[in-house]
Amino acid sequence: MKPIEVFKALSNESRLEILQWLKEPEQYFTPHEGIDMREIGVCVSQVTEKLNMTQSTASQYLSILHRAGLIKTERLGKFTYYKRDEEVIREIGEYLKQEI
Repeated sequence: MKPIEVFKALSNESRLEILQWLKEPEQYFTPHEGIDMREIGVCVSQVTEKLNMTQSTASQYLSILHRAGLIKTERLGKFTYYKRDEEVIREIGEYLKQEI
């Protein structure tokens, strides 16, 4: 984990919202093609619709979260799915307790 990258990724309200939505995706999204959103994740088109932004902006936000290690990706066919990396998020919490 690179704390600076994590905090940069978290410095945007929409990216924070994405992380919140991915915590309990069934509350915020309709399953895409029968995909288990907890196990596999949420498709970029679902995030795009929820953000009410362009797909390129949503993809950029997801990419930033992914590079920071906050989310994982899984490719199934032509779709990429995103879900939270709960282990990294726990590490961030521990880091904050110890370092700040």
